[in-house]
Amino acid sequence: MLRKMLAKKKGEEGFTLVELLIVVAIIAILAAIAIPQFTKYRLRAYKSELDSDAKNIYTAAQAYLTDNPSATVDSLAKLKDGGYSPSSNITFVDGSMTLSTGSIEVYSTALKASAKNNNAVIFANGRMNLPSSP
Repeated sequence: MLRKMLAKKKGEEGFTLVELLIVVAIIAILAAIAIPQFTKYRLRAYKSELDSDAKNIYTAAQAYLTDNPSATVDSLAKLKDGGYSPSSNITFVDGSMTLSTGSIEVYSTALKASAKNNNAVIFANGRMNLPSSP
């Protein structure tokens, strides 16, 4: 009885080569659509991280300058004193800011190789030049 159940019926031989090629072609088409979209999602996430950090830098600079009105924010250490906690992909480039003038520039190391404009400039008046969407 077990032999009868395990024995193949005549005509049941598996998949044909054409069927397998069709399945491979469908998978290739889906991959060709999904991979570029995934890359765009990652770039948008890095840009959002940079935007968020730029806003946090401005808040931390204002907090530091409120506590030290005659000081100048010109280093990452002073921003950290103001409460800024940098993300792993964000790098302080340059700049100095007082209560009324100046700017600070940061960039995203994750966007550096893939974006033309990957830096953000934060001005003392609250205006920010942020990178455009990828």
